[in-house]
Amino acid sequence: MANFFKDNDDLRFYFERGFDWPALAEMVEQRYRLPDGFASADEATEFYREVVEMVGEFVAEEIAPVAADIDRQGLTCEDGEVRFPKELDRIFKKIKGLDIHGMCLPRELGGLNCPAALYMICTELFARADVSVCAHHGFHGGMAMAMLFYSLSEGSTEVDRDKGTVISTRFADAIAEIVAGEAWGSMDLTEAGAGSDLAALRAKGELDADGTWRVTGEKIFITSGHAKYHFVLARTEARGAGDDPMAGLGGLSLFLVPAYEGKGANKKWIARVERIEEKLGHHGSATVAITFDRAPGHLVGARGEGFKQMLLLMNNARVGVGFESIGLSEAALRMAQAYAAERPSMGKTIDQHEMIADYLDTMENEIQGLRALAMYASFHEEMAQRSTIAARYYAEAGSDEKARFEAEARRHKAKARRVTPLLKYLASEKAVEHARLNIQIHGGVGYTKEYGAEKLLRDAMVMPIYEGTSQIQALMAMKDALMGVMKNPQGFVARAAQARWRSVSARDPLERGVARLQTQLNGATQHLMQRTAADKLKALGGKPITAWPDQFLRNWDPKRDFAYAMLHAERLTQLMADVVIAERLWTQARQFPERRPVLERWLERAEPRARFLHEQITTTGGRLLAKLRATQDAAQAEAG
Repeated sequence: MANFFKDNDDLRFYFERGFDWPALAEMVEQRYRLPDGFASADEATEFYREVVEMVGEFVAEEIAPVAADIDRQGLTCEDGEVRFPKELDRIFKKIKGLDIHGMCLPRELGGLNCPAALYMICTELFARADVSVCAHHGFHGGMAMAMLFYSLSEGSTEVDRDKGTVISTRFADAIAEIVAGEAWGSMDLTEAGAGSDLAALRAKGELDADGTWRVTGEKIFITSGHAKYHFVLARTEARGAGDDPMAGLGGLSLFLVPAYEGKGANKKWIARVERIEEKLGHHGSATVAITFDRAPGHLVGARGEGFKQMLLLMNNARVGVGFESIGLSEAALRMAQAYAAERPSMGKTIDQHEMIADYLDTMENEIQGLRALAMYASFHEEMAQRSTIAARYYAEAGSDEKARFEAEARRHKAKARRVTPLLKYLASEKAVEHARLNIQIHGGVGYTKEYGAEKLLRDAMVMPIYEGTSQIQALMAMKDALMGVMKNPQGFVARAAQARWRSVSARDPLERGVARLQTQLNGATQHLMQRTAADKLKALGGKPITAWPDQFLRNWDPKRDFAYAMLHAERLTQLMADVVIAERLWTQARQFPERRPVLERWLERAEPRARFLHEQITTTGGRLLAKLRATQDAAQAEAG
């Protein structure tokens, strides 16, 4: 029988050798002291493998064969109710029977108590079969986990510190409904005119005299928005002056809003599903517009913390999109390989033609690199969250154990923050590129609907858009990189000098290659800092020299002072991703000799690409920025 886990040697590597399951299992099982838990890392890892093998077989046998039918039939909306085609309905009834909606939830809440990293791997497998099913499935267990996490974060979960179990939690009833497969959730952020600019949201949360929060507004582009449970971002604080901290993101709060009550003939909608969006792809995933009219909601955390709460959810969502993109890329690669191996041309199959062979080799190696980045991101994101929870709930106040957990949380959070935007950016962009290459390899038939190549491209196109566009990811990565240099310039100089030395002195040629990549990145980063600092110094011309330190070091306006860096943010992000992947593959190569060829192939392509990106960053952009400044100055002069 087909199995999308067992047929993937690179993915299996992370179960057999390349992932720190013992460290994660120890945190998940609370140091193996849970009453119904596993006694060792080996026991836990064996169970995780059983789960992923089950999912690998299910998606290959049950979802992949009907993905084209689901895409063709699509969804309908009748009187506010979203209707699934029969194949999609059948699939979710079977998923319900597998009991995997609660994969990562604690056993005492009806879950399997698996790591989130396992859930992410299963996301890749689902996406390889069909991204529509993958997306909708993700809003079951994923939203239940969000409910538990938010309750833990706000302190409304009671935990038995000795046993390491949950006694009670705020959203227990909703979680139980989702685990049973009777409901799911959604994340409602976007509004017309307020996509990436969340400060422009118009949805309101108002507190009644009786203490009930009421949510009003319309949300659009909501994935699986025909859900019962909605996390809704809304404004609770009145807009003030521009310098009022509540005027922008600080005035937003997060609510859990049930969209209906009852079920079957007794189902009564509180919110209103307006329509299903007609999309280019993801035809089996409901993307809806939904209206709330003074719908009762439950405030999550404190008022004014909505943006911060949303980011907690978005970090996991962005890692999830990274795995989803890898799954689609894997599907594109497998489809291209199968077609190329049987399509004859000029006396041989086209996989033996040099250019096609290079396409296939590139796709395979890029997926391997992306998977290394994704596994690293998922590990550190989860360890950061679990360490934070352990410090709060399982360690005595003021103890060394608490301090150790807090230090671990900071360390893992820093690593996750560095790589998450890189993963979301590069994996989603590569999903589009790999899907397009798959069509090209198929030639004319790839442009038809017969083989399914065009479906993958349609499905891939949204990956660089949702859960934070590629441009937002690049700006985040760039800002963090440059602010890191500003906070510790001596550390940056030391790392740059070490990389230059290793690039010429390291004995292993692979280490030299990784160091050369790091040197290109450091050079590009230094140039952006020098250019940014130069522009900042120009702005100090009219100020007394005694005010320069304060003006230069503290009063940074990202929109004004980082213009040159913002122009090159995507190029810097590509460079950073190349470097982090090379570092991960080098770590693997040192421990597992069989991984050396993976790094060799990565460096073969990444090094010339890094030289090109470095050249673009250091030599282009001045003309365009001058043009933009002139336009902006003219607009200001006309206005004032």
